[in-house]
This record gives sequence, C-alpha cells and structure tokens, in this order.
Amino acid sequence: MLITIEGIDGCGKSTLTKGLGDALADLSPLFTREPGSTWIGDQVRRGIAEEIDPIAEALLFVADHAAHLAEVIRPALAESRLVISDRYSDSRYAYQQVTLAPYLHDPLLWLRSVHGSWTRQPDRTYLLIIPVEDALERLDGKDGREHFEQGVVLEQVQKNYLLLAEEDPQRFVLVDALQEKEKICSFIAGDIRQLFQSSQ
Repeated sequence: MLITIEGIDGCGKSTLTKGLGDALADLSPLFTREPGSTWIGDQVRRGIAEEIDPIAEALLFVADHAAHLAEVIRPALAESRLVISDRYSDSRYAYQQVTLAPYLHDPLLWLRSVHGSWTRQPDRTYLLIIPVEDALERLDGKDGREHFEQGVVLEQVQKNYLLLAEEDPQRFVLVDALQEKEKICSFIAGDIRQLFQSSQ
C-alpha cells in the first residue's frame, strides 16, 4: 500500500512523518521521499538551489520520480510492504504548475502527459492545509529559502493542491495542519493502520 503526505512548505510534513515512524513502528513501514531517495534526487536539489530553467527542473523531478518508483517503491510494494512517501507526484502537479505557467499553455496537462501511464497512483494521500502566513512563519528560521518558498508561490500551490483533491476526493484526506501535531499524527496513523490491515 502506498501512502503519500502532501502540503506546502512549512505545513508540518516532516514532523508528521517522524511521528508516524513511532506510531506505526509495528507495521515496519518504509519511509521515503521525493526528491531525495535516489541519486537523481540529489541533482534535483542542486537544480533547485541553482534555479535552473523551469522545464529542465520539472524534467529532473520526473526523472527522480521514475527512479524512485523503480528502485524503492515498486520493489517494496511487491513485498506487500506499507510505503509512506513524503511528497510524490502531486507535489509536481501543484508546484511545477506555478513555475511552468509562463512557459506552457497548460502546465498540468503537460505534467500529467509526461508521467503518462507509468506512474503509480497512491492509495491514499493526506493533504496538510495551512494558512500561507503560518507556513511562512514556520519557515522564518530556515537558512536560505528555496524559490518555491515564497508567499505568492505557496498561495497558488495550495490552491492547486485543493483542486487536485477536489478532482479525487476518494483518495485525498484534507487535514487541518494547525491542529496539535499529536492529534494530527494520531488521526492519520489510525487511518493508515485501518487501511493497511484491511488490505491484507
């Protein structure tokens, strides 16, 4: 079973993922992330830091996704493991729509066509929703913001996420990221546990 955690920067995904590691330890889940779980992910992060051409950047993200699927996710799913990914293809659809908008007529259509039929849709996606001003406040202590981590960008990204969730309400679960982190973790861990056990 493939579970993904999504949301804008500063929404609390990293804290949630760490909490789920403890709450679901008995299920031995595989925790992974995009980008960063393959060597291509390292190049993606370098591209972000250097603010390369947006189309080149998007294609690096897609390449990392392909390698991530081939090297990490599909082998784990073949062993019937629970896989939890911090970001996945929906991050690309939400974020790259913004950066590609000046270059492409329909960025979302292009991104989906690039992924084609080879990607693997998550079984459930938890989308953490937070007011952008609160997210920016959480990011204030971070050394050097990436170009994605700007208020005007995050506003549009979150709108894109919500449109994706509206298209696929069976898969997406919207979570108020301003709740206590323990409450968020407990709810999501319980839902994942029920889903995973019912799939066995």
